[in-house]
Amino acid sequence: MKVIKTTIPEVLIFEPTVHGDERGYFLEYFRQETLDQYLPGTTFVQGNESKSSYGVIRGLHFQKPPYAQGKLVRVIVGEVLDVAVDIRIGSPTYGKHVAVILSEENKRQLWIPRGFAHGFAVISDEAIFAYKCDNYYNQQADGGIRFDDPALNIQWPIAEKDISLSGKDQKQSAFHEVTCFQ
Repeated sequence: MKVIKTTIPEVLIFEPTVHGDERGYFLEYFRQETLDQYLPGTTFVQGNESKSSYGVIRGLHFQKPPYAQGKLVRVIVGEVLDVAVDIRIGSPTYGKHVAVILSEENKRQLWIPRGFAHGFAVISDEAIFAYKCDNYYNQQADGGIRFDDPALNIQWPIAEKDISLSGKDQKQSAFHEVTCFQ
């Protein structure tokens, strides 16, 4: 497995080696010793999966401390633009983001550490998105930022008329209002 650094050092891309032939393919998408090397002390406790259609934007989500979550995300079917935003006040990359295409073709995974907001936009007809979390979901700790907050300057590849948001995501906070990661 190849580990690729991004413009934010804590956000990593994990790219598996794919072994394929006329019958299909095989890949190893998780290996504990690789996790121990690049994400020491991380233990996954919950796995989630979602299915969405073209134009759906989910996020930007996070959980407030002490229930913050790190996530290792991947796409099983389709293609998304996946985004991680640094919301750690005082961090040298505070307010910056990493945007990566994750797809069933490239089979990449993105590590989003605690202290980052996470979201994705479905850019294929549909996408099945799966992720592992290093902390359990806690509804009372749920937090979010508007996906289109101008302070973040995220270039979502969906025309405004095609964007589909949940009711929750239509009411998220502005970036500057998020102060829980000091």
